[in-house]
Amino acid sequence: MGEEQNVLEIKELKSYFYTEKGVAKAVDGVNITIPKGKIIGLVGESGCGKSMTARSIMGLLKYPGKIAGGSILFEGKDLAKLPERDLRKICGNGISMIFQEPMTSLNPVLKVGRQVQETLLVHDRTIGKEEAKKRVIDMFEKVGIPEAGKRYDSYPHELSGGLRQRVMIAMAMICKPHLLIADEPTTALDVTIEAQILRLMKQLRDETGTSVLIITHNLGVVAEICDYVYVMYAGRIVEQAPTCELFDHTAHPYTKGLMASIPRIGNNPERLHTIPGVVPNLLHLPEGCTFCTRCECAVEACRKEKPVLKKVGEEHWSACAIQ
Repeated sequence: MGEEQNVLEIKELKSYFYTEKGVAKAVDGVNITIPKGKIIGLVGESGCGKSMTARSIMGLLKYPGKIAGGSILFEGKDLAKLPERDLRKICGNGISMIFQEPMTSLNPVLKVGRQVQETLLVHDRTIGKEEAKKRVIDMFEKVGIPEAGKRYDSYPHELSGGLRQRVMIAMAMICKPHLLIADEPTTALDVTIEAQILRLMKQLRDETGTSVLIITHNLGVVAEICDYVYVMYAGRIVEQAPTCELFDHTAHPYTKGLMASIPRIGNNPERLHTIPGVVPNLLHLPEGCTFCTRCECAVEACRKEKPVLKKVGEEHWSACAIQ
């Protein structure tokens, strides 16, 4: 991806779950580069490993899951090998994360302003409570929360879904992170609020230079906000390209299926296109290409050989044996 300075480099990351029934390879040899000041998309169906990739970065994998191999380089430090204490100093300060549903992330019995204030106080011990409160209110104003001083004393249930998500963005941005990870940040929102949140994330990127990794299944979100996109399927990257290149010259059959599933105005077929079948069981993956059982273009070689990423265009790579 060009010669930009990279904030995060994931190299051959493997995050496995060791169960009684076998090893589930949730993330299997993934490589992702996030340059400074860029918005990177990670897309795919549910169960493809997108959120597990984010959790691996943040050190949030729970037993029986663990990082089995590879590296996660953040500003020269390998997060995969850091002691938990050192990782906690980076996560929340250097790296922040916005989770999918604010109501499960916010404490329901604590005022939202206080929750954001505590985040700041934990990571910046040089300021007092009053200064922290002032910064929180300033951040609330910056992320577009009306009557910021009043909303500081609101409980999560007193806010709309859009305002709760803005609170989560404020919490993530309050420590001025170098990398923001947004896991399905607009899933629970209507299209109007979704557009506002996407504009806000772009604005914050432009103002602060923060890099963003946005995880989504919504290609409309990708088209709106991302500079570069990685397409993930069954724990592996199957295609990657600059956003315009991906939409104009889609290469991998899986990505083509995702594109064909997007509803279009003026096109009124009897039913929407769907990709046949489901994401395979990670305990019993096909021997060759993991997508071959759902692919209309599959040939015998697809069932026997695991495809590797090959260059198909400018900064455009695809893992398909028939290309």
